[in-house]
Amino acid sequence: NKGDVIVALERLISELKTKKFTDADELFALRCLVHLIGDILQPLHVGNGKDKGGNDLKLKYMYESSNLHRVWDSGIIDEQQLSFSEYSTSIDFISKSQLNQWQNSTVLDWANESKSLHKQVYSVPEDKFLTYEYTFNNINTLNQRLLQAGIRLAGILNEIYG
Repeated sequence: NKGDVIVALERLISELKTKKFTDADELFALRCLVHLIGDILQPLHVGNGKDKGGNDLKLKYMYESSNLHRVWDSGIIDEQQLSFSEYSTSIDFISKSQLNQWQNSTVLDWANESKSLHKQVYSVPEDKFLTYEYTFNNINTLNQRLLQAGIRLAGILNEIYG
């Protein structure tokens, strides 16, 4: 009721497991599930409560006007200049033990992981000019969060649909 992504994800997962949906309701719930899992794993979506998840932090990224949220949602990814299939293939490396660990964590764990990354994410120079160094310092974290989102979504879908 108050926009809490943790409660929303837990409710969606529970409802999908009951399989008491019309086709349209189930499809909408799945779309929300996919979106919210991506959101909770992006560190700025579990923001600091002061800058609208980095949207109010105006800066330059690769000489273009932007904001910190956009840098994490698309800027760093676009800077890699890979197709979607090339990008997903380039980050798709995980051990079986890591897979199990990621899939056995809770929605609250995911939010806390994102919060724990704030110091790194907000490491913005005083002149608010982000260059290759910012990308270099954050690309591995961003790639891991994307991979975690996919692995965790797959685990939940396997729980729901077997």
